[in-house]
Amino acid sequence: MIAATGSPSHTFTVFTSTRNRAHTLERPFQSLLAQTFRDFEWLIIDNGSTDGTCELVERFQAEADFPIRYHWQVDAGKQGSMNRAVQIADGELFVTLDSDDGCVPTALERFKHHWDSIPEDERGGFTGVTVLCYDELGRLVGTPFPHDPTDSDSREIRYHYKVKGEKWGFHRTDVLREHMFPEIPGYSGLIPFSFIWSEIARTYKTRYVNEPLHIYWQDQVVSLSRPTSRMDDAYGGMLETEAILNHDMVFFAEDPKEFVIKAIKYVRSSSHSGRGLRAQWTALSDPRGRVLWLAVLPMGWLAYRLERLGMAVWVHRVRLLLG
Repeated sequence: MIAATGSPSHTFTVFTSTRNRAHTLERPFQSLLAQTFRDFEWLIIDNGSTDGTCELVERFQAEADFPIRYHWQVDAGKQGSMNRAVQIADGELFVTLDSDDGCVPTALERFKHHWDSIPEDERGGFTGVTVLCYDELGRLVGTPFPHDPTDSDSREIRYHYKVKGEKWGFHRTDVLREHMFPEIPGYSGLIPFSFIWSEIARTYKTRYVNEPLHIYWQDQVVSLSRPTSRMDDAYGGMLETEAILNHDMVFFAEDPKEFVIKAIKYVRSSSHSGRGLRAQWTALSDPRGRVLWLAVLPMGWLAYRLERLGMAVWVHRVRLLLG
């Protein structure tokens, strides 16, 4: 497969990252078959499946009336497959639909409607649209947005408005190409998606709409985007929390407890990653972040030592106490 070049050929690229999910891929496929808006491609990045996924996708390609592109690669995790997908996507707008989820038949049509509702002379300052999710029983997942629509960004939505729970949306493909996940040699753990969303939020707005378009199934087992071990994913946690302490401290008064937790995680994750105290201090550029780091240093170091001693259950209990 080669990278997409020139003008986009489709309005949407619907991206699915998968690994040994042949038993659930029918969900997104059936959802896409039912879409009322047809100008899209389905781009599947397969992270080393051995369960017959390739043969299943060949059946999908024979049945579908929309283009399906399939790329098999050695397992690079969800962020690695997303980087690959963003590079080769042929849609103007990029939607992630997980390998075990679905969406309502009007999802892409309504996404396009909400995108077009942003005045054209303002659209360049927006990255995309985000909506609500149902679970498989039709229950709303999480909390709604404060206004309908709410033009904001992911940091303000989280810290100021305190919106919780699973949400779903799209980004402009060109914006995602400006904000790729870092690829660290020798590191195969998770880099939280919030790391990229917060980076985008420092430049672009999102239109948030109280319309449920996504179906989030609660029967998932371990997914590509969920960590299997806190220590295995420590480097990604360090990157995430370092960025928060450097760029988000303006929101500290809105949710101080959350920032304390993230500062503790920064100490713990940095220590697991081999970054010493001097290097942790040097990496922080915001004086407010440095003060918070100093304040939580004993707790972060204790969490690190407990995990190293195989006592992560106590770290989890402390996290529950902090809320």
